[in-house]
Amino acid sequence: MGSQFGSAELLLLGGLVMASYAVYSFVYGLLSNKAEGQILSWASNTEPEKSKSGLINASRPLVHQFSLKYALRIKSPGYRKRTAKLLLTAGMSRELNVDEFIGLQILWGVMIPGFIAVMNFALEMGIANYMIIALGFIGGYGPILQANRERRQREISVRADLPFFADLLALSTEAGLDFIGSIQRIFEKAESSVLADEFGAVLKDIKLGSSRADALKGMAARLDISEITSFVAVLVDADATGASISQVLKDQSTQIRLERFVRAEKAGARASQAIMIPMMLFILPAVFIVVFGPVVLQFFYGGKG
Repeated sequence: MGSQFGSAELLLLGGLVMASYAVYSFVYGLLSNKAEGQILSWASNTEPEKSKSGLINASRPLVHQFSLKYALRIKSPGYRKRTAKLLLTAGMSRELNVDEFIGLQILWGVMIPGFIAVMNFALEMGIANYMIIALGFIGGYGPILQANRERRQREISVRADLPFFADLLALSTEAGLDFIGSIQRIFEKAESSVLADEFGAVLKDIKLGSSRADALKGMAARLDISEITSFVAVLVDADATGASISQVLKDQSTQIRLERFVRAEKAGARASQAIMIPMMLFILPAVFIVVFGPVVLQFFYGGKG
C-alpha cells in the first residue's frame, strides 16, 4: 500500500537516521575538540555557563556551525532589544546572547523543519505539509517559550522570598550593620535562590565600582518585577534623602506581605469562578442523571420491571 513503508524504505530510513546521527556526532565532536569553554565563551566571554535546558546545550554546536551566520544578518534594533531584555529577565543572558538565541530560532524553526520536508518528499513519508509548517512555527517560537518559562519561575521564586529577605535586612540594619553589610551577611547565610543570587550580583557590582543605587537598579532591571522595582526605588530614595533604612525596610516588608495577600485573594476568586466550568460540564449532568433518572424511567415504563 502507498501509505505504508516497504522493507527497502524502512532500511533507507534507518540508514538515513544513522547517517544523520553520525554527522551530528562528527560536528559535535569536532567542536568539542576545542575546550568546552571556547564553545560557550561566545555567549558570555569570561564566564561561560551551560543552559539549564539539555535541548539548548545539544543544539548549541549546530547553531554555531550552521545558523549563527544567518542570525548575524538580522539587524533589526527593536527585535534585538526585545530579545536582549527577554534573555536578561529570564536569567539566560549568561547562557545565550542575542545572536545565539536568534540562531536557535532559525535552527528549530527553519532548518530542522526544512530537513524534514526534504526527507518527507524524498522518502514519501506521508507527513502532511501543515504539520511541517506547524512544526516550523513551534520551533521558531520554542526559545521564546523556554525564556518565558524561566522568567515565570524566577518571578514566583522572587515574590516568595522577598518579604523574608526584607525582614532579614531590617533586622540586620537594626542590629548595627550597614545596608551593604546586611546584604553580605544574608547572601552568605541564605540558601541558594534567585533573589539570593541577585543580591550576590549587587555586591559584585559594588565591588567592581558601581554605586549602590546603580547596583540596585541593575538588579531591578534584571528581574523586571513590580515588587522589586518598587522596593529598589524606595531604597534608592531613602539612601538619597538620608532616611532610616531599617524603618523603610520594615514598611516595605509590610507592604509586600499585604500585596501578596491581595494577590492570593484575587487568585482564590478566579479559582472559584473557574471551577464553575467543570461543575457545569461534568458534575451537574451527573447529579441530574442520578436525581431525575428514576423519574424518567418511572414515566416511560410505569414502574414495570
